[in-house]
Amino acid sequence: MTTQPIDIGIPESDRLAIAEGLSRLLADTYTLYLKTHYYHWNVTGPMFNSLHLMFETQYNELALAVDMIAERIRSLGAKAPGTYQAFARLTVIPEDSEAPKAEQMIANLVAGQEAVVRTARSLFELVDGAQDEATADLLTQRIQLHEKTAWMLRSLLE
Repeated sequence: MTTQPIDIGIPESDRLAIAEGLSRLLADTYTLYLKTHYYHWNVTGPMFNSLHLMFETQYNELALAVDMIAERIRSLGAKAPGTYQAFARLTVIPEDSEAPKAEQMIANLVAGQEAVVRTARSLFELVDGAQDEATADLLTQRIQLHEKTAWMLRSLLE
């Protein structure tokens, strides 16, 4: 069986480089999803109800985001990573060895949201150079959402 060539106006080398960058974004997003879900399960204290619900909203959004990012990687002709081992190698977001107190959870999630923003933003030069508007649009949407979420979480710490 032969593979149908991809002819979307982006050279293969650029497509694969963009997919590699998106794989880092996918790993960061999935790791943040896992961390947020972990915090949802284990948050305690006086803000339990509001944080439990907020974290649920956030991890549900992240679950949808990983699918969008992975499907963009596939659209570019690359395989999307999907193992914990691959994600651990690609992400910049650290794991927790145990569930921290609620306030530290919030601070950790702010840092995670901002890390995703930095990863997304780092891809723009390559994406713009390849005239990959679809990926640029995805990155812009992700940045807007993560910056807003970081602001909302940061506001809880003031």
